Amino acid sequence: MKKMARIGHENNKVLEWLPQALLLDILSRLDIESLCSLAPVCRALNRLVSQVLSSVSILDLSGFGPTVKILDRILKHAYGLRSLILDCSQLEDSAISVFTKENLEELVLTKCYFSTDIFLTIGLNCKHLRSLALELIHGDEPHFSYCCNKKIDKMFNGCLFLESLSIKFHDSYPLQDDFNSLHLRLPKRLKSLLVQSISNLQAEALFTSTEPSLDINLPQESVVLNPLLGCITPILQSLTLVLDIITDELVLTLCNSLHHLAVLCLEDNPQGIPLLQNDLSDTALQSLSLCKSLIRLSLSRSQPNSFKRITDVGVLVLAEGCNGLESIRFGGFSKVTDAGYISILQCCQKLKKFEVVNGHFLSDLAFHDLESVAGTLVELVLISCSLLTGEMVDSLASCEHLKSLHLGGCRSVGDHGLHSIAKLRELSSLDLSGADVTDSGLSALGLGCSPIVTLCLRGCKRVSDRGFRKLLAKDNLISKTLSTLELGSMAGVSDETIFRIVKTCRKISHLCIRHCFFVTDASVKALGLMQDIGGERRSIKRLDLYNCVGLSVDMVLMLSRPYFRGLRWLGIGNTKLHAKERARVEELCRERPGLSVCVYGCQMGCRDAWFVH
Repeated sequence: MKKMARIGHENNKVLEWLPQALLLDILSRLDIESLCSLAPVCRALNRLVSQVLSSVSILDLSGFGPTVKILDRILKHAYGLRSLILDCSQLEDSAISVFTKENLEELVLTKCYFSTDIFLTIGLNCKHLRSLALELIHGDEPHFSYCCNKKIDKMFNGCLFLESLSIKFHDSYPLQDDFNSLHLRLPKRLKSLLVQSISNLQAEALFTSTEPSLDINLPQESVVLNPLLGCITPILQSLTLVLDIITDELVLTLCNSLHHLAVLCLEDNPQGIPLLQNDLSDTALQSLSLCKSLIRLSLSRSQPNSFKRITDVGVLVLAEGCNGLESIRFGGFSKVTDAGYISILQCCQKLKKFEVVNGHFLSDLAFHDLESVAGTLVELVLISCSLLTGEMVDSLASCEHLKSLHLGGCRSVGDHGLHSIAKLRELSSLDLSGADVTDSGLSALGLGCSPIVTLCLRGCKRVSDRGFRKLLAKDNLISKTLSTLELGSMAGVSDETIFRIVKTCRKISHLCIRHCFFVTDASVKALGLMQDIGGERRSIKRLDLYNCVGLSVDMVLMLSRPYFRGLRWLGIGNTKLHAKERARVEELCRERPGLSVCVYGCQMGCRDAWFVH
């Protein structure tokens, strides 16, 4: 203790000789983790760190889940904080009062296990809040649904300036069929709303419009009346709903009530096969064609169900009426053919994003003439469209501004398509999971001019170490830009590929090698010891080793400090370490409190499956 006190005293003396402005400038350039590490060193640094944090206006803590003790240390002096993004996976109700600051205007809470009291506290403490987003899973709180509606309503009474609201209820949030018990008075200033989940009956009731009251000091065209409670709410510009079923009645209600709607995203997951008379049809698409302000539209249904009443006719009417659309997502349109998709690509000349999921009748023909959207198209997502081949990819040569291309599950796309992809000079994200590419195709991609940051090759079973030898050659552009790489279920990948990644990839930070059976402890050690190269500071932040059966229990030694200095998420499910050394895994978690260890086989970062933990 005396030695530590002497070191702290010496540090204080050294810091006193340096200009405070210089020290503050240096500390302001550090990340939160570095600041928290410096604060306990000595009193002078503690004081300077507190001063830096007091001037922070935007704080993003989504990269790791802090404990309440760490969070309190970070936010204690953050008097100027306006925007906070927080991973709440390690927080309980006692932490709510720590992060609900009076001056907050934006609050994003992910992976929450809080009770419904979270809404009451936000309403009481965050009076100036303009934007709120949270994802919540409830425990055994009695009467959760009733309490939740009641407390959200009280939050609205406190947050009078709320303009954007996103609430995601995960797992077993109960949908109430009795929509008359829905007690929500939407704030008057609300422009954007996302709710997951809600029944179609609730949604219809909430947005059925009537004439507004005369005693409200708002323009008549900017308000609607909620018939449940007679309360006036603003016309939304953006609406996203995850429902039990999307019906014609719901879409017609939205079209009649929300005349200034610019963004509409509807997703459903019916329990069983929907009755045809209740399902979405061409009638709904025709009504949407009257929404002239729409710039983004998403209609999707999860498998195995699909929209069986939507045909090319409905899509054609929609395309002609909403030709100002900039983003379109269709999922589960099982009867729409090339004719319908061509109408979208020809009529919507401002189209920036085009996404089709499970387009069983979408073929290369739809992309033969992309002249109308070639200058605007930025993102193209075509998932599980089995009729597409490399010929479709050739058609993308004219799309000079394409930045994101996802062809997951398009199994007929092969090496020929990679030669065309390699010529796209602005492409930064590429998903070829399940495609029929080989080592030769990766060679062409490596020699290309695409500055790819995110690359997914999961399930490309014909690719081996030889292909990565060519893809990640030292002077290739992709070696300098690649940050996220997914190599799951690739039997041809071994330690050689991992060594090459460590040696050549300057910015690699997210790596998935799940189901790669020939990866051994040597790969983990190489990743843990990865050094900075080319002036780039490198560290693996997320590593997925799920079902890597070639790894031994000794791997835990390489996951401990000082290895993997920046690791924030680790997937080790179905490995020998998890099966035989669970006590050592628990010890690893205690040793590295900022590390999330997943043993459930979730995708990198756990994403929407975080609540199974």
